[in-house]
Amino acid sequence: MKKQITTTNPYTGEVIDKYDYHTSEEISNILTRSDSTFKIWSQTEISDRTKLLQNLANLLEENKEEYARLMANEMGKPITQGIAEIEKCALLCDFYIANADNFLADQIIKTEANESFISYDPLGTILSIMPWNYPFWQVFRFAVPTLTAGNVGLLKHASNSTGTAITIEKLLLDAGYPKGCFQTLLINHKDLEAVIENDIVKAVTLTGSEKAGKSIASIAGNSLKKTVLELGGNNACVILDDADLDKYLDTMVSARMQNNGQSCIAAKRFIVTQKIYDTFLEQFTQKIKALKYGDPLNQETYMSVMAREDLAEELEKQVSQSLQKGAKLHFGNNREKAKYQPTIITNVTPGMPVFDEETFGPVAAVVKAKDYKEAMQLATNSRFGLGTMIFTNNIDNIYDHISQIPDGALFINEMVKSDPRLPFGGTKASGYGRELSKEGILEFVNTKTVYINK
Repeated sequence: MKKQITTTNPYTGEVIDKYDYHTSEEISNILTRSDSTFKIWSQTEISDRTKLLQNLANLLEENKEEYARLMANEMGKPITQGIAEIEKCALLCDFYIANADNFLADQIIKTEANESFISYDPLGTILSIMPWNYPFWQVFRFAVPTLTAGNVGLLKHASNSTGTAITIEKLLLDAGYPKGCFQTLLINHKDLEAVIENDIVKAVTLTGSEKAGKSIASIAGNSLKKTVLELGGNNACVILDDADLDKYLDTMVSARMQNNGQSCIAAKRFIVTQKIYDTFLEQFTQKIKALKYGDPLNQETYMSVMAREDLAEELEKQVSQSLQKGAKLHFGNNREKAKYQPTIITNVTPGMPVFDEETFGPVAAVVKAKDYKEAMQLATNSRFGLGTMIFTNNIDNIYDHISQIPDGALFINEMVKSDPRLPFGGTKASGYGRELSKEGILEFVNTKTVYINK
């Protein structure tokens, strides 16, 4: 009997579907098809590739409610947030339609040669290993620039998003991409390791945990294959004395609680200076209490279940250990299977799991800082380096200290978020490499020097 992947609705507990794992023969055929397709696809004009992006954007818009329902069923994403995710994927297509030709154009460099330039050539088959929390967006921000650069893609999606993975492959075929240009692999870890080591695969990108990143980087590195890793984070949200709470409090709440708190770039540590601390905590708590919980398919739902019960159990453990170390429960911390009540923890200090680790769910750790200097010291006291957000009216002061933030992103008076126009990625334990923007489309190309004397 073939081994299967079973997807389950985390809100209802009902089984959605079962999928057979690919056999060794099927995996071999997928790899061979990928390699043969690359030989043709890589020679396709960039203008022809971007025409397919327009088809893709149109299909995303036409089917966004269907895709949002799929995400709601597979991982509990509130449907309005799912629709927004699909719309963002369409905007990503639009961005590369407008910019891919310029990004990939040969760059003329004047030297002693008659002609010298930089050529950006695709590498071949690129393997992506993607998570469940933004099951369309994470895949698209890999696939759109990577395929547009002339590569072909393989997708190993999270098992609980298998239906989404298959849907995305069909979506690209419906948009006109050649068969073999983008394929889903239904495989276990052992088969994944063999795929990475296969000569057909030229590079690997992963969005996931630090543990997964180390494992994949080790396997790929042993075969001298490039990796891009977008790993975890415990982003600081610094709220200074002069922060405009009336204007930005809703942004701060969204920064922690959107997507049921399951985001690598969420605000996980709220570092608040003492003069504004009590006011912030009172108003923040009122906002959290007012968030509407319910069925992810309900248009009015803002918070729903976490994607799996084991994830909620792990979050509960991190909170419990922090409370044992002296943190105080301010609000929430009730769990029922995969449902985890939005939670606020105060009296948080370094050394507690909710300060040191990534808390992947609706838990806000609130830290009191004496002043700006201590707030910044606490914000940068992290193994991770994905992003920091600062709320203040004194923008001039921040300009002078931008270099002191060692993260991949710094957002002022806004939550950290990914934007097709800007590079996205982290430092330290949050990984390396960049997605999106010009930097993202050039991650998986051969930057080739061409030098001609006549």
